[in-house]
Amino acid sequence: MSIDLDLSGHVARVTIDRQERMNAIDRAAADRLAAIWDEIEGDADIRCVVLTGAGDKAFSAGADLKDSDGPSGVAYWRQTIENRFRNIALRASMSAPVIARVNGLALGGGFEMVLGCDIVIASETASFALPEAKVGRVPLDGGMVTLPRILPRNISLGMMLTGRRVSARELAAHGVVNAVVPPEDLDAETERWVADVLACAPLSVKAIKAVARSTGHLPIHEAYARHNDELLEALSSEDAIEGVAAFREKRTPVWRGR
Repeated sequence: MSIDLDLSGHVARVTIDRQERMNAIDRAAADRLAAIWDEIEGDADIRCVVLTGAGDKAFSAGADLKDSDGPSGVAYWRQTIENRFRNIALRASMSAPVIARVNGLALGGGFEMVLGCDIVIASETASFALPEAKVGRVPLDGGMVTLPRILPRNISLGMMLTGRRVSARELAAHGVVNAVVPPEDLDAETERWVADVLACAPLSVKAIKAVARSTGHLPIHEAYARHNDELLEALSSEDAIEGVAAFREKRTPVWRGR
């Protein structure tokens, strides 16, 4: 099992490296990922996260069905609730934007991780599916409740009730994928999105994500008026003053995250 975490230049890069198992997630890998998300959330210096799989075949094939450790079924469902939704698909406390670099198959829990990200960059060779029903299971890592909120009802149910694979371009047409590129351009396209995120004021980015994620279920006026600590921090920050000053002075702003 190997989940690699690289921290550099305000960016956390998380790579699932179990290529012999199509980057499938066993219990040890799931625990390591949960710990990494906790570590990232506790590091104020991190302003962007990139999640990907090693190699060129799979982002992640989801749960490793050969893994006999850990709970399954009802026990897994209850543990997910008791653990306060630590996986990326259901996690509420991830303030930095997360970019999914999808290099190949994203199946089951792999696709659910993609659904937990904020920006999705996919190779033309990537495909996505929630095939749990084919093996007598259900998408317990968030797919059942997140996919119908992102895709039209019949599209999402069609995927889950049949387990069919959908191409990156099909999901891009439905707004799930931000960009689809040839495999050789995947890194460059991902880095362009990282650079664009880093060019923005970090507190503004944090506030936008927090408001968007916490108010999507509310009527517009109620969502707008809702108290949000991240929003108030961004509006009263030094960076808010710096951004306008830099614009007027025709220079690049220097963000301090305060």
